[in-house]
Amino acid sequence: MLQRGECGAVEWTAIQQVVSRLTQSYPQVPADTVATVVHHNHARFDGRPVRDFVPLFVERGSRKELAEIEA
Repeated sequence: MLQRGECGAVEWTAIQQVVSRLTQSYPQVPADTVATVVHHNHARFDGRPVRDFVPLFVERGSRKELAEIEA
């Protein structure tokens, strides 16, 4: 899993914003679970050279997983 120092500052900020948005969107899911899901999805992109859309893909994948958890 990527840590703050392993991806760009802009990307890390965007991922933290995804965690915040999804925590608000899924209040029934514990915040630590939301963060784990987001960071797990983010880790799927480790080593990928093109990073521009990673936060978007992470948010989409995380929303799908959280919807399943919530159901």
